[in-house]
Amino acid sequence: MTGEHVSARWAHWREQVDLAEYHARWAKLEAAGHSTHGEADLIERYVRQGGRPPSVLDAGCGMGRVAIELHHRGIEVEGADLDADLLAYAQADAPHVVWHLADLAEMALGRTYGVVAMPGNVMLFCAAAVRADVVARCAAHLAPGGLLVAGFSIDGITLDEYDGYCAAAGLALHERFATWEKAPFAGGNYAVSVHRLAG
Repeated sequence: MTGEHVSARWAHWREQVDLAEYHARWAKLEAAGHSTHGEADLIERYVRQGGRPPSVLDAGCGMGRVAIELHHRGIEVEGADLDADLLAYAQADAPHVVWHLADLAEMALGRTYGVVAMPGNVMLFCAAAVRADVVARCAAHLAPGGLLVAGFSIDGITLDEYDGYCAAAGLALHERFATWEKAPFAGGNYAVSVHRLAG
């Protein structure tokens, strides 16, 4: 089954989705006047704040939508994903960006970044058994003082669990919002969590 090497939940998503239609969806939304870059807006704010290298790893980048937008804004960005089919869209749309075919639970890219971002419900689609490893490997790719920024629906994973993975990886909660537009978090079913690496 396509996507089974990522997780059963990812395989189910792949069964339901036409990748070409999904790829075209975002351009159609933008053409219709909808805001489609909330994730990039928030990530860019953290990059521009300074105090850490102005570089981003989009972990679980998929088709590269967020990473490509950050690149267009002049930010040094790389992407990593385990699904070669989605990554092929990213490579075709932005061959000048560095894309890594990598398992987030095992990745070793040989460098660090000021921000590691997981904007696309990455934690939900990772197999539950490797979620702690995914967070640990993301943390291992952060420069001192770097930020891990993750947005996901609270569905099959709790924030306490996620915060526990982060604490075990040496990360402390820095900020948490209900949306990528920084709406205050008040216990809803979606959260954007920002954790900081000591140093």
